[in-house]
Amino acid sequence: MAIEIEDILTPERSRVSVHASSKKKLLELLANLIAEQVPETTHDEVFDRLLERERLGSTGLGEGIAIPHCRLKHCPQAIGVLFSLSEQIDYDSIDKKPVDLVFALLVPEEATDEHLQILSRLAGNFSQPEYRERLRQAQSGTELYQQACQSN
Repeated sequence: MAIEIEDILTPERSRVSVHASSKKKLLELLANLIAEQVPETTHDEVFDRLLERERLGSTGLGEGIAIPHCRLKHCPQAIGVLFSLSEQIDYDSIDKKPVDLVFALLVPEEATDEHLQILSRLAGNFSQPEYRERLRQAQSGTELYQQACQSN
């Protein structure tokens, strides 16, 4: 059974016009939101794991997209957070372009196959210009969530 975006994302974890002045600040904002929404996690655990993953290589895919991701020991299930940034930030992306759409993915530590399946699905969605444009046009968290869940 394929995992759908609505299985891992919620309207409450979809935000538009998020202000982040840097990649590090963005990861802190993601960690804050996840720690608020997922009681099994802590800000420090989420932030540290996301930062560890970025040190292995940037999760900036190009075309203004980043998919920071990691595995977490106390993560109950796959969890997504989607931010549309108010301004583009430098993210060390593969194409050297700044980022304005960010989908953070956290999965349980043992969920290797699921992790790869979801990353593949996200990369496929974000590779489509129409999908990216719909997300960039969203005016609210609810609209961003709805657009993210629509298949092309």
